[in-house]
Amino acid sequence: MADSLDDKLVIAISSRALFDLDESHKVYEQHGLDAYSEYQVTREEEPLQPGEAFPLVQKLLRLNRRLGDAHVEVVLLSRNSADTGLRVFNSIQHYDLDISRAAFCGGESPWRYINAFNCHLFLSNEAEDVRNALQCGVAAATLVSSRGSGTENDQLRFAFDGDAVIFSDEAERIYKEDGLDAFTASERAAAKEPLRGGPFKPFLSALHKLQQAFPPSEAPIRTALVTARSAPAHERVIRTLRAWNIRIDESIFLGGLNKTEFLKAYEADVFFDDQQVHCESAGPHIATGHVPHGVANA
Repeated sequence: MADSLDDKLVIAISSRALFDLDESHKVYEQHGLDAYSEYQVTREEEPLQPGEAFPLVQKLLRLNRRLGDAHVEVVLLSRNSADTGLRVFNSIQHYDLDISRAAFCGGESPWRYINAFNCHLFLSNEAEDVRNALQCGVAAATLVSSRGSGTENDQLRFAFDGDAVIFSDEAERIYKEDGLDAFTASERAAAKEPLRGGPFKPFLSALHKLQQAFPPSEAPIRTALVTARSAPAHERVIRTLRAWNIRIDESIFLGGLNKTEFLKAYEADVFFDDQQVHCESAGPHIATGHVPHGVANA
């Protein structure tokens, strides 16, 4: 076992995102902690069903085989105690998931360990934990999709919104406050001025680093920007990514069209967006993470 997580892509995931814990969570809500503990302990040999993020985690861990080394680490962060969390670890072993590191926090929020684990991304069903993770400077999203189904493609495909996700919300604030014409004029005037980074810039950079080991046509990871922007507001985005020296494989400028059909055509494994309306549309079809950041979530 490696002594360091440096130079790895580290993904932290909550137990409720990895496995379907809805039924046991109802026991906790309706009957309290003691009943929940008894429920989990008496069923600890029964594997949990996969949750929303399970197909994504499977694909992430398969990357290590394709990359020829352990470049990706998945860490479990859970509000369970170690005692009630035994069922979770037994389920990890049942599905042969290469997850060996975890923090069981006994009812406390686990987000405070994300920096200690050097995490690049945190996925959870708890919106408050996600907001705290974002405040710690780590890319994070609340999973709001239906049960994750995964895609047949062996390639791991990430899709990102632009403003308030990859980029800061500086341009989106102008749109919200002054309208489309002011936004378009501002972006045209600042076309050669790179946007500031948003919460997912470091995660995108880490993905890009893994991609660099392969020719673009053979990379096991593919990325797409799926944005409501259109010409002429596209230029600043392109120049920003060029200034950052980050490759995005596909850039889709929709000019306000619904994103869902494009995400399905791209065969996204997961999609990240700051606006609830886009997440609600994509969620029934694609694993979707809401990023509670920026002016749209003020």
